[in-house]
Amino acid sequence: MSILDRLKHEDESEPEKTPKGPAAEAPAEKNPAEKPPNLLKKKDADQEAPSAEEEQEEPSGEYDPLSLAEPRRFEDLGVRRDFLLPHVLKTCFVLDTFTITEAAEQLCLSVKITTDLLEEWKELKCVEILSAQGYQAATRRYGMTTEGRRRAREYMRLSGYIGPVPVPIATYRQMVKRQTVLGVQVNTESLQKALSHLVVSEKLFKPLGPAVNSGRTIFLYGPPGNGKTAIAVALSSLLGGLVAIPKAVEIDGFVMRLFDPSVHHPEGDQPADKRWTRCKRPIVVVGGELTIEMMELRMDVNSNTYESPPHVKSNNGIFILDDFGRQLVRPRDMLNRWIVPLENRVDYLTLHTGNKIEIPFDQLVIFSTNINPKDLLDEAFMRRLRHKVYIGPLSLPEFREAFEMACVSKKVTFDGEVFDKVVKDIYEPRGLPFNGCHPRDLLDHLIDLAKFEEKSPEMTQDLLIRACESYFVKIEDENASFATSAGISDQLK
Repeated sequence: MSILDRLKHEDESEPEKTPKGPAAEAPAEKNPAEKPPNLLKKKDADQEAPSAEEEQEEPSGEYDPLSLAEPRRFEDLGVRRDFLLPHVLKTCFVLDTFTITEAAEQLCLSVKITTDLLEEWKELKCVEILSAQGYQAATRRYGMTTEGRRRAREYMRLSGYIGPVPVPIATYRQMVKRQTVLGVQVNTESLQKALSHLVVSEKLFKPLGPAVNSGRTIFLYGPPGNGKTAIAVALSSLLGGLVAIPKAVEIDGFVMRLFDPSVHHPEGDQPADKRWTRCKRPIVVVGGELTIEMMELRMDVNSNTYESPPHVKSNNGIFILDDFGRQLVRPRDMLNRWIVPLENRVDYLTLHTGNKIEIPFDQLVIFSTNINPKDLLDEAFMRRLRHKVYIGPLSLPEFREAFEMACVSKKVTFDGEVFDKVVKDIYEPRGLPFNGCHPRDLLDHLIDLAKFEEKSPEMTQDLLIRACESYFVKIEDENASFATSAGISDQLK
């Protein structure tokens, strides 16, 4: 017996009780005069035939949840009735007094379905009409009864989730499959457009394009400061299109929150089914803070709801693991956790009940590291990282182009003579690489110096060389005495 049915029988206090028997679970239905027909079930056979206008309102044919059309019947929602009705009562409990329109907005349901659900609870004396302006249902203001509050509190102890009605996990799997990143097609022109704001050497275009087209794992490696993360983020524009993201997903009677405003950015016309949000393809970037526990379902003990892991939030988009190898867990343990998802494009997450559920793993996964790959992984693991792309320092012409672009961005006039002087006096004697981050960082230092001295930020030889001196670490003598970490700690005691 469901929770709802059990709670129905707890308040059966009428003087004349129906004797127990085969139909004891639904005593109210033995006498139709005591209780109106259930509005979520089929209409009585003797009910008047619907008018032509009403027939046009009903959806024709089987409802397709992937069409994102507005559900018009309870069955279109795909969730069980014993899950939906308690969820509606909890939402009403939070609203306390409300109209049907206000409740429908909170539940992300149509007014028609919401009306049927409220009538169900009205029959059970859990909600009541407080006031109305006319005979239209939309003008009625409802309120919770004492019995309704009691039941709602018990439901809240089981699950504190309140808000949009979740989407079934089966529907979510189908939608992810329809929006897969495997259908992306990239050519040289689109790749150049995506990276137009960066200076990327020509030799990078050949491996990057096929890597994005594959939809498989990309491993970016090379010295720090050469734009690995910037390139990874720029590749997101190649995926194109919008995707539908559910606000929440129902899994075995539990709720997993999925929509995250920091990751999913609404764009374009929104679906008629308000349980979904149409967004740009998501980009999730995680770094050294990533742990194995973060890749599993995390339950909020206060609300008994699950928070989806970061790689689930990135489905149909891009998942970037920045600074790979600097996490608190070993790279080997990290990839051991991801062997099945990377190979089969599905992940298996465990509920607190012990049940395992299958979740799609459909995203462009990009690993980025400045650690030597041979110090991270062995050959067996490197094989699972399908595409390896080395990103190194720029050549001198490319470095000059990057400096010019940075000057435009920072609104500082580029001076070629000053640039040549810095390369000759600073970079060449010290053997410094032409890293892609240097132009931006050096100009930031230059602007800070000019602001302090109350000067106009101009690319002068004096300001730029001083910026280099404060930016680059210079050790003139290898035997120079430096305080060790232990020595500093001793001084602080």
